[in-house]
Amino acid sequence: MLRGINRMSIFYDDDDRTKFLETMGRMKKEGEFEIYAYCLMDNHIHLLIKEGEDTIQRALKRIGVSYAYCFNKKYTRVGHVFQDRFRSEAIEDESYLMAAARYIHNNPVKAGIVERARDYRWSSYREYIKSGQNSRMINTKVILGMFSHNEPEAVRRFVEFTNETINESTTEKFLDIDNTAERPEMPVISAASVLSTNVLEEVLKSRGYSLNEIRSLKDKIKRDEILREIKEKSSMSVRELARILGISKDIIFRA
Repeated sequence: MLRGINRMSIFYDDDDRTKFLETMGRMKKEGEFEIYAYCLMDNHIHLLIKEGEDTIQRALKRIGVSYAYCFNKKYTRVGHVFQDRFRSEAIEDESYLMAAARYIHNNPVKAGIVERARDYRWSSYREYIKSGQNSRMINTKVILGMFSHNEPEAVRRFVEFTNETINESTTEKFLDIDNTAERPEMPVISAASVLSTNVLEEVLKSRGYSLNEIRSLKDKIKRDEILREIKEKSSMSVRELARILGISKDIIFRA
């Protein structure tokens, strides 16, 4: 997250926002990092990115310096535009990734700017719901692929997930820009149920098994074959698969 120094506004008009997106797109191409989501607010920016040739620190610095130069020139000012230190959160698993995207896209809703995420122009949300249209800047395939391998169905589930009523005890609370309290262990969030519906139902249905049947399946070769397919298609961690499937981590790891 990039924030204006002393919480000052970093966007005064839509031209400023357009300039920032142009800058980010140019730096993305040069640094070859991935952008999964963004949201431009008046005095801060939320970004969900994956390191490429550039580290996250270097990528954000390059974006910030380039935009600050244009901003200062336009408004005939000098000095910093962004705080020197940016806030970041490591994404540890798919549930957290999905929750982070939801939090970012719902920022304008939480701030009372719009009623729905789709109504806000300056976020990546609309890139996700344009089924069949590839974005030049945003990698939507990773997160949409967690909902379904069928794109229209993935978009439908993504919209449903984004519009869910968010319980303040879930991951979004830990991503809150103003939350400075000590953070306890990350709770399990409803994204896990979405992943379960997506991957487990599709794989098990195609194989002709229920969740209870796979747990008690005595044919170890067949069980391991199914587990391997689930691991490959879901990209979930062994720990999360163990929790959702009710099968030991050792069995899943060896499959």
